[in-house]
Amino acid sequence: MSEAEPQPIGLLEGLATTRAIRRYLPESIPDEDLASILWHASRAPSGSNRQMFRFVVLRDGPAAQQAKALLGQCFRDGWNAKRSGDGYTQGSGAADDSPKARMARTMQHFVDHFEETPVVILACLVRYRKPTYAEGASVYPAVQNLLLAARALGYGGVITGWHRDVEDELRELLGIPEGVAIHATIPLGRPAGRHGPVRRRPLRELVYEDRWDQDAEWAVDPPDTRFASAGPPPGSPT
Repeated sequence: MSEAEPQPIGLLEGLATTRAIRRYLPESIPDEDLASILWHASRAPSGSNRQMFRFVVLRDGPAAQQAKALLGQCFRDGWNAKRSGDGYTQGSGAADDSPKARMARTMQHFVDHFEETPVVILACLVRYRKPTYAEGASVYPAVQNLLLAARALGYGGVITGWHRDVEDELRELLGIPEGVAIHATIPLGRPAGRHGPVRRRPLRELVYEDRWDQDAEWAVDPPDTRFASAGPPPGSPT
């Protein structure tokens, strides 16, 4: 573990406080911390224990720098389209202190400084059968383990998918075979801000008992839970 040793946290606290982190201090991640993060990622379940997930780690090498530059421009293009499509400058977004405006500033900083991200990880799947809608189940548990392990060691990251627009270029640059799917890009670093309680919808809106849309009376949020509504407006691009 690195010198700035974080306070230990329990598993349930980690689950409840692992935020999407998009601003990073200009610090590298030591080899031992990175190895620990990826070791814990590799403990994730996979069908038949095939363990077909793979991680391409981009730090400071020549190919990594080129890949980060390629991804940085792609992410800026993606955010420009999302900002316009989701109306981030409209409604409450016009008020500087609104959650919408704060998110827009965070996203702008994230994409503008993408090339400075200490570590970028491509989460991949070595396909052993034809692509299916459910194949992400063989990758995303490992991605979540990765983010939780990073949280435990004082780092943070976020799951992104904007690499898709430059996937062919990434394959050629990094030598990723055609039979390997790139399922996520995960920027990772020491947070410039902090982790904290994750806001979601009230549990009663998400859990049914016995049949669809029937309340589960026992699905009660812990005291002092703070809530957030879901995502972009209906009909917005994902």
